[in-house]
Amino acid sequence: MPLSEHEQRMLEQMERALYAEDPKFATALEGSGLRTYTRRRVYQAVAGFLVGIALLMAGMVAQIIWISVVGFLVMLGCAVLAVTGWRKAPRPGAAPQRGGGLHMPRRRGMMDRIEQRWQRRRDEQGH
Repeated sequence: MPLSEHEQRMLEQMERALYAEDPKFATALEGSGLRTYTRRRVYQAVAGFLVGIALLMAGMVAQIIWISVVGFLVMLGCAVLAVTGWRKAPRPGAAPQRGGGLHMPRRRGMMDRIEQRWQRRRDEQGH
């Protein structure tokens, strides 16, 4: 459930206060958790990829096609997870995101514009 505008403003005010009070601590909080999570996700994906290779090879040696197919699908899925996790990982020492970075950054795009239009319509109707 997305935060309301009031809650978003309150969160941004708290983030600004935290940055003003202790910028080192705020910067440490900002990236370390997400960086650790994405790194762990990439490592798990690499381990899964190796399991997929083992399944693929075992299926070929045993001449059981479905095991090879499962191994290939595991490899494919883990490769996708590793690549997406690697791309989403913040760079060490990267500058903080505008608008505060302690929460997950929202992607701007078509869905955000649709959400804004929906909110405008609700506001115009007095809901």
